[in-house]
Amino acid sequence: MIKKLIKRIAGLIFILVILSFLVFLLMYLAPGDPAEKRLTSQGVAVTKQVLDAERERLGLLKPFLVRYAEWLFGVVRGDFGVSFKDDMPVAPKLLQGLKNTSILALSSLIISIVISFTLGIVSAEKKNGIADHIIRVFSFVSNSLPNFLIAVLLMYFLCIRLSLFPVIAKGDFQGLFMPVISLAIPMTGRFVRQMRAEFMAQLSEDYVTGMRGRGVKRRFILFNVIRNSLGHIFTIVALQIGTLMGGSVVIESIFRWPGIGKLVMDSITARDYPVIMGFVVIMGTIYVLINQLSDVLCHKLDPRTRL
Repeated sequence: MIKKLIKRIAGLIFILVILSFLVFLLMYLAPGDPAEKRLTSQGVAVTKQVLDAERERLGLLKPFLVRYAEWLFGVVRGDFGVSFKDDMPVAPKLLQGLKNTSILALSSLIISIVISFTLGIVSAEKKNGIADHIIRVFSFVSNSLPNFLIAVLLMYFLCIRLSLFPVIAKGDFQGLFMPVISLAIPMTGRFVRQMRAEFMAQLSEDYVTGMRGRGVKRRFILFNVIRNSLGHIFTIVALQIGTLMGGSVVIESIFRWPGIGKLVMDSITARDYPVIMGFVVIMGTIYVLINQLSDVLCHKLDPRTRL
């Protein structure tokens, strides 16, 4: 067990180092000059002397490997550098944005899981019935619509036409509702299809047939079906969490939700490379950790995976 844990940690560190190097390389090769962008935004007359001085101050004149090594050692210590945009430390900005994004992502995830569990069970039990057809149509349509289109439609009808919610999210419950629904609808469509397939596979197993033959109550059968499906469902949900954290960028930009997605979009416009690199590293770390955690949970919940 200890050897397996050491291998997992070593693999995690290796993946994150490779990811950080690739991100830093892409930022190095990206077009545009952060120093020139900063000076222009401040209204400073850009001359060669001023530009060279600003590049020197930002450390852009150092060799690539030296810059990468300094940045990597800083990240290991929890120091993601200083923002090119406003000279503020990157780490507090990322942590505040990550907090707001986590609230948005977890809220939409909880709503999606609750609805998907219910619809998945009903659809699997009523296979090829009217309820099953309605749920499958809902799943297909909601999964086909991109979340930014759902966001625009909700904004038009609920914000502009009915004036029920603010167009710009203010960080409270009322401002959270629209972004959460925009993320939850397509995610629910994906979950319903996957959970329906898993529940149908469990309902066709011999143990279910045996329990029905012995007259076991329906709720007890469903309890066992759900319990035996948890390993697969946890894997589905875990993979979606990482995608959801990174995929909320568009929704946060549309509703101006103060999350890490909006922060990184503003940083891309400003060529604020330390913030962009910190975002990618944090998202990569979260995604890898969640995958590792899902493997452990699946191993604990489903004894068959231990073979």
